[in-house]
Amino acid sequence: MTGAAFGAMNGLRLGLKETQNMAWSKPRNVQILNMVTRQGALWANTLGSLALLYSAFGVIIEKTRGAEDDLNTVAAGTMTGMLYKCTGGLRGVARGGLAGLTLTSLYALYNNWEHMKGSLLQQSL
Repeated sequence: MTGAAFGAMNGLRLGLKETQNMAWSKPRNVQILNMVTRQGALWANTLGSLALLYSAFGVIIEKTRGAEDDLNTVAAGTMTGMLYKCTGGLRGVARGGLAGLTLTSLYALYNNWEHMKGSLLQQSL
């Protein structure tokens, strides 16, 4: 749903940009709607694929390790990025893995911020 919403907004932006020289008419409206539909479907498909890969890797890692922690999150995100960009060769795999590692590491930090802050306060006392 998020992918479809972002895609629709992006399609609206692109449609308005591409048809800015046209008068408001039925053909312009149709072109804008086509762009909204095309971009919405593209983004929904992309983010849906990423969510499926991430979830599958997360479950496999959890069952293999027998633990449910942030390491699973970061590993699943890294592996998802690597697999998603594997068609781009070794450089694409590295970039995708780095993107997945960065995003999931930031999420893990955000998710545990209060715990980490409390631990630092106890150590300083």
